[in-house]
Amino acid sequence: MKLNKKVLGNILFFGFLIFIFTPYGLNTRAKLTQGVTYIKTLIIPPKAETIENRVDINTDFSLSGIVNATDVNLNELKGKVVFINYWATWCPPCRAEMPSIQSLYDDYKDKIEFIFITSDNSSKVERFYSNYNYEFPTYNMLSNPSQEISTQSIPATFILDKQTKIALSEFGPANWNSNKVREMLDELLIQ
Repeated sequence: MKLNKKVLGNILFFGFLIFIFTPYGLNTRAKLTQGVTYIKTLIIPPKAETIENRVDINTDFSLSGIVNATDVNLNELKGKVVFINYWATWCPPCRAEMPSIQSLYDDYKDKIEFIFITSDNSSKVERFYSNYNYEFPTYNMLSNPSQEISTQSIPATFILDKQTKIALSEFGPANWNSNKVREMLDELLIQ
């Protein structure tokens, strides 16, 4: 069966109905949300901005490394492609996209900079990573980000090109291990 927008809409609709009529308890709703979100991440890849539509940002943004990371300021990463992801351990959509991010991270960690931003403390993040074998460099914010990469919703992801312009912004979960994302990253690396 080919998954088109109509089929996806039906899957999400029935997932929503199950979510509404599922009683609370035992994290059932969180698991259902995570499952529906996972299906969405496999079907709809994020879209990149064309070079002429990319927005420049203020890169004076300080971060405290809490897991697999040392303190950094975004200014230090000029000239590199940067993948920024806002997330939390308690967020089902964040959890749903993490396996695809780990696959992408495994292949690109030596080519681009990954920054995972959370308000969770280091012990909570370490336990979460240990349970799922994640290795992401994770930070807490020390200063406020530029308005263009600031968000109140999670997950939210921004990919910056080497000129610190926003090449992609995605609010909500996505399949980060798709061919389209990999092709975009490869293009950003040679620009």
